[in-house]
Amino acid sequence: MILIIKERATLKQVEEMLQTLEVYIKIAVDVEKGILAGGGQQHAECEAALLKDGSKQKDIWGADWIPFTQKMAYESIINIRQASK
Repeated sequence: MILIIKERATLKQVEEMLQTLEVYIKIAVDVEKGILAGGGQQHAECEAALLKDGSKQKDIWGADWIPFTQKMAYESIINIRQASK
């Protein structure tokens, strides 16, 4: 389940996003709008949800969030892109 979070996530939303991978959550963040999409098995799924919601691809960055340790990992294939001119 992919959720778009526009305000602080509730415990219920975190639990829903954890359903897929159980110990961490794939997320994509629109750094301009300050919103994120989380859940699913791939960052690209979250990215697609944000694009559908009106985000621009250049503003979206992927990460993994581990709620039990409050740590982030920023390794995501959606972060690899050609530099814009």
